[in-house]
Amino acid sequence: MMFAAILRSIVRDGSLCVIDSAGVSHAIGDGSPPVATLRLTSKASEYTLALNPALSVGEAYMDGRLVIVDGSLYDFLDVVARNYGLSGSNPWIDLLERLGRRLKQANPIGRARQNVAHHYDLSSELYDTFLDRDRQYSCAYFANPDDSLEAAQERKKLHIAAKLKLDRPGLRVLDIGSGWGGLGLYLAETFGADVTGVTLSTEQHEHSMQRAAASPAGSRVRFDLRDYREVEGRFDRIVSVGMFEHVGKRNYAEFFGRIRALLNEDGVALIHTIGYSDAPAPINPFIRKYIFSGADLPSLSEMVSAVEPTGLLVADVEILRLHYAETLRHWRERFMARAAEVSDLYDERFVRMWEYYLVLCEIGFRRRTNVVFQMQLTKRLDVLPMTRDYIVRLEESSVSQRSLTSVG
Repeated sequence: MMFAAILRSIVRDGSLCVIDSAGVSHAIGDGSPPVATLRLTSKASEYTLALNPALSVGEAYMDGRLVIVDGSLYDFLDVVARNYGLSGSNPWIDLLERLGRRLKQANPIGRARQNVAHHYDLSSELYDTFLDRDRQYSCAYFANPDDSLEAAQERKKLHIAAKLKLDRPGLRVLDIGSGWGGLGLYLAETFGADVTGVTLSTEQHEHSMQRAAASPAGSRVRFDLRDYREVEGRFDRIVSVGMFEHVGKRNYAEFFGRIRALLNEDGVALIHTIGYSDAPAPINPFIRKYIFSGADLPSLSEMVSAVEPTGLLVADVEILRLHYAETLRHWRERFMARAAEVSDLYDERFVRMWEYYLVLCEIGFRRRTNVVFQMQLTKRLDVLPMTRDYIVRLEESSVSQRSLTSVG
């Protein structure tokens, strides 16, 4: 069987068993844990899974044509990723990836709105099943792996605020891709910033507006249903968390050019995005097709090469490695604990699709080359202090004022 042959060419450590549609078992690996057994329910899947496994494995699991009968979906994908990560290559998968690298996603305004609606305008009840109370749908910041999700998300917001150097009230902040409003409200309420958030999601915008109406920050925080390319004016600070993934590789130069146009001469911008720690590559095709339409992930070289012609200066880059793996673990465990509720909202196929998405992404950060970049940008060399001490001082002073560990 072709699919079993591909797995056998990858897996050396760990154990898989593939039961084909005729009931024949194909043993793969060295017999050591972790162990997972898969059953294929259709003859056609034995071939389609081999033709483009990066897409078809997820589709087969989602549609019930690939069933886990022993172990878990996590065990199966973890065995494959650990081995593929160690070997670094597989001739057939490498060929598919080379073909995929030719694709560069464009993202005009009209398509951007459609792409956002595909994911972010899903039921609010869905996101309540696995996100923290503030609905932070991006990488949290774990001081240690035992932190609660709520505490780690609170630390993420503080870490970003410190890098923005919000050292006086009244600074004008633009939040590009403001989500459900949590970061913008935090910056306005905690640091006295004057915040404008922009999103293309109608669901997120409505939720943000409701939160803003009840916020003690009052008129200092507002949210617009608008593309970042339609924003006018100048800002002291610009922040974008989890939005750059949706810009599209063809639009990187446009994005950073717009950042430069909107940023004051003594301003600071911070871009927080998922990316690859190795060479440029396309996003996983299952994620693009079923989860984040139009999304793409940058390598650091792609980001820097897009920044350089604009005249912006890269003031600092921090790479968060396992933080998102831990974030996704929390999301996956919460989601699966309430899978029956999600099935009632949608159906079992939707549950399997999202389980596959959450598992695949967690393993990408734990075993493969996915990381998070926090890139700090300025227009002048002298805008920020010469050392990073100011970041630590702000975080320590804020933590001493209120114990983050009590949040969760």
